[in-house]
This record gives sequence, structure tokens and C-alpha cells, in this order.
Amino acid sequence: MTMAPGLRKFALAGHLTFSIGWIGAVVSYLALGVSAVTSQDAQTVRAAWIAMELTGWWVILPSALATLLTGLIMSLGTPWGLFRHYWVLVSLALTILSTAVLVLHMPTVSSMANAARGMESASLGGLGGDLLHPGLGLVVLLVITLLNIYKPRGLTPYGWRKQRADSNRDTAIPGTPGWVKVFGIIGIVLVLFLVILLFNGGGRHGPGRHIPAIKHGAQQP
Repeated sequence: MTMAPGLRKFALAGHLTFSIGWIGAVVSYLALGVSAVTSQDAQTVRAAWIAMELTGWWVILPSALATLLTGLIMSLGTPWGLFRHYWVLVSLALTILSTAVLVLHMPTVSSMANAARGMESASLGGLGGDLLHPGLGLVVLLVITLLNIYKPRGLTPYGWRKQRADSNRDTAIPGTPGWVKVFGIIGIVLVLFLVILLFNGGGRHGPGRHIPAIKHGAQQP
């Protein structure tokens, strides 16, 4: 099923808007994380964590879900398809991975923000910031953007079968492109790394690392 030209342009505009908004929100979140790490002012650190929580739940996550939804609509409603081209398939996999990590990570950010609200000002200096997750997320989003701009060649086996059926030619299915294999290896390593981060509560500046100390330093009601 192919969308009408007007509807396709509308869907593309929405997809680009949400995608760019997602990247911009992650950059803002990363700036807040840097502020939380580097600032010596207790109120700045507290405000940064509260702003990171609000930005994550109300801007980044909705943008991620909207990007995923509009991307699916664009793939299914255009000749590119969802499973025909490797660049579409890799972009979809990276988008799903980024959204899943975001959903799993945000409760930890909320815990940190809640702890920051109740901490004494003297204890906020050791709170740290959230740098690793948004940093990696920004890299993944930029890779997805480059894939969507350059659209590297390479049909999946399904795509080749569809093309062969449409052209009525009995052509052999070629091997997997080299760039797809590289992305596959990097993707596997990235998934394993993120799983380790989630189970360990984040990296050196990850939010989960400081939660036990925060509980002891927070004000008692």
C-alpha cells in the first residue's frame, strides 16, 4: 500500500519534526547532565535533575515514540517498505533499541530527581549527573539520521525476492553487504554494553550509582 503524495509529505514532515525534536531534546538533557556534574551550586544540581526528569518523560520519550510510529507509517506507506532494504531495517532496530533503553532508564532518573528534591544542600555535590546514557543515545540518533540521509544500498533477502517477483527474473540473491555486518557487530556489542549498564545502575556518572548514598543523606520527614 502506497500513500498519496500529499499524505506522504505530511507523514514525512511529522517524522522529520519528531526526529529532530528527539535529537534536540537529548542534547538539552545532556547539557543538564553536564551542569549537574560540573556545578558547585546545590540549587543548580537539584534543578538540573528535576529538569532532566521532566525533559525525559515529557519531551524525549514522547518524541521517541512518535518517531518510531511515524517511521513505521513512512516505511509501510512508501515503496521503501519495512523489510526490503537493510538501511530501513537497521534504522528501525536502532530506534526500537533506543526507545526501549529510554523506557528502562527513566525510572532511575525519576528516583534520582526525587532524591534530589529531599536532599540537604550539602549532600548534593556528590549526586553527579547522567552523561553516559544520553551521550550514547545521541550517537545512535546521529547514526540513524545518516542512514536516512545516505540510504546505503543493500536489499534484504525478502527485498530481493520481492524485486525478482516483480521483474519476473530468476536472479540469485547476493550476500549481505559489508556495512550491514559491521553494524550488526557494533549493535550486538552496544546491546551487551547497555545491558551491563542497566544491571550495574549506570556508569561512573550514571544515576543509579549514587542512589544508596542519597538515601542516607536525604532529609528525614
